[in-house]
Amino acid sequence: MIRQISFLTLLAILLQSCGSYASVPPVAAPPLTVTLTPSSTPAPTETPIPTVTPTPLPNVDRVLIVTFDGLRPDAIAAANMVNVMSLMQSGAYTLNARTIIPSLTLPAHASMFVGTCPAKHIVRWNEYVPENGFALGTDIFDLAHAAGMRTVMVVGKEKLRQVTEPASTDFFAFVDKTDKIKDETSVLRLALEQASEDFDLMFVHFAEGDLEGHANGWMSREQLEVYGREDKGFGQLLQVLKDNGRYEGTMVIVTSDHGGHETTHGTDLPEDMTVPWIISGPRILPGELSTQVHIMDTAATIAFALGLPLPPEWDGVPVYEAFGMPVDEFRKSGCGY
Repeated sequence: MIRQISFLTLLAILLQSCGSYASVPPVAAPPLTVTLTPSSTPAPTETPIPTVTPTPLPNVDRVLIVTFDGLRPDAIAAANMVNVMSLMQSGAYTLNARTIIPSLTLPAHASMFVGTCPAKHIVRWNEYVPENGFALGTDIFDLAHAAGMRTVMVVGKEKLRQVTEPASTDFFAFVDKTDKIKDETSVLRLALEQASEDFDLMFVHFAEGDLEGHANGWMSREQLEVYGREDKGFGQLLQVLKDNGRYEGTMVIVTSDHGGHETTHGTDLPEDMTVPWIISGPRILPGELSTQVHIMDTAATIAFALGLPLPPEWDGVPVYEAFGMPVDEFRKSGCGY
């Protein structure tokens, strides 16, 4: 019995000791302080993945298209058209572009700017006939004007008014020596005035080479002299753009509506059907083109350069080769000739 009481007494003392220990609050450890010291070896960073950023192509701010009426490709060198030849050296060109049948001024310019064959634009007449209206279809001036661009036409024959409706040109003027009216100005003077202002699409038409061909024959001394003078005027036009700081952003296209033989044209003879086609300016890869260029391709090329939509009914396509782009394997074959 005495042993049992002693054991119970000892157990009570132990339990009291445990309770006193548990009631003692824990002592919080001081917070850990970390001091960072600069290291001579930088911490590794993630290496960015290299990206390829293509050099942006220069913008085409405006397009100037010039036609020398009746200009055969072989007349360029024969007439010593130095400004045209200089454009050939700096741009892309072919001396084997093809016009349409009939190889006449008004139908050919209609195909050039409407982008279609005569069967679609219906212009087969070659005189100023206001009652006939205008070429059918959406032309390049329609597209440019609808996009808010300033459009200009300065021409040497009144009949070219029928290529596009007046509402699609912000400025139109003609000086026609065939109407027997004494004009107080000239195509060149009007063109220089318009080039001094800004434009987005401008068409200048020099007509006198064709008139001289009808009078004295194609490739005659008289005709070649006229082309030489017109080339000098073309050079003045380019100089105005340079003086105004606009040349670098201007795409220039030089071509013709038809050629000629003897004192006429309008047939399917190579002399009548073959025309030069030259393009120079931003984005253009210099050199002779292997692509067969058709006169309808002019409108499509202008639209492509200006970022305008190409109507699906157009027979012409952009001359992609001039921009250093792959040549289409499928190209529309002109108007079937």
